[in-house]
Amino acid sequence: METVLAVVVGGLYAAGIYLMLRRSLVKLLFGLALMSHAANLLIFTAAGFHGEAPPLVPEGSRALLPPYADPLPQALILTAIVISFAVLAFGLALFRRAYSEVGTDDLDQMKATDT
Repeated sequence: METVLAVVVGGLYAAGIYLMLRRSLVKLLFGLALMSHAANLLIFTAAGFHGEAPPLVPEGSRALLPPYADPLPQALILTAIVISFAVLAFGLALFRRAYSEVGTDDLDQMKATDT
């Protein structure tokens, strides 16, 4: 399972980088979204798959009983999702503003309007 997820993460990173190297702002935003999803899957895969039980401390016990899922990667992924959503929303707002000013999403044509 980890091998499959490693291949998926590599594919998402490759597709995200490819889209970010295109000249369209829409493709840049899609590439940014793919890169954030790849980062989330990378954190999830790096944590490993060794616990099936939720990370809850049972009554009368002072610690978690193995096997349990590690809660730290789950918290990191949740934080990464919120940050990537904010960055994507900011990029979308910038794209909307640039498109309304210039009238195109081609980066070369936007570069020509810098005077």
